[in-house]
Amino acid sequence: MTMIEIGRLLRAATSGFVVGCRVNQLEAPAFGGLVSVPLEDGYEIFGLIHDMRIDDDGLVRQLVTVETADASSLEAVIADNRLNRNVPLEMGVLAVGYRQDGRISHMLPPRPPLSLERIYLCDAETLCQFTDAGRFGYFRHILRAEEIPISELLAAHLQQAGQAHQQAGDPQWTRRATQELIVLLRDDYASLMSVLSAVSEIDDF
Repeated sequence: MTMIEIGRLLRAATSGFVVGCRVNQLEAPAFGGLVSVPLEDGYEIFGLIHDMRIDDDGLVRQLVTVETADASSLEAVIADNRLNRNVPLEMGVLAVGYRQDGRISHMLPPRPPLSLERIYLCDAETLCQFTDAGRFGYFRHILRAEEIPISELLAAHLQQAGQAHQQAGDPQWTRRATQELIVLLRDDYASLMSVLSAVSEIDDF
């Protein structure tokens, strides 16, 4: 397995956490990606990236008002700011399960990670392991989350997980996952239509 470190924990709760990273670490993670926080004694927390935020700072506010007469100098300052800025880029992560003693559970983790723990982007093998454990129990954490783009998050996650399963020899995973979402949302027509509309944008759906 190849795990890519994408940042460190800024703050956490049982239901999710916020990760801070540098600009040069931003190439690996993507919206909907599954991340992992390996802790002590084989305890590992999993989450889905649901938000990526780049806040401004004093220098950025000054740069946007700079005259563009010396374009080369301005580009150099902008490049330096992006590589060396002190304000971290933040990623919001929704907790969707954990692994303990080698067993994956889609329940919320028993305890949140601590500040400055390393966060890793899960590889295709780990993504398949997590999404194959149980019967899509982690969907309920996504569907009950407030103030996040649920439909788009599900579509992005299904696309990434579906590709991983297809490469692993299971091309029907996306259809099984979609059928489970239909069952879970059968009494909420508006949400079901929103989810299906987003999922229909997946290329291999």
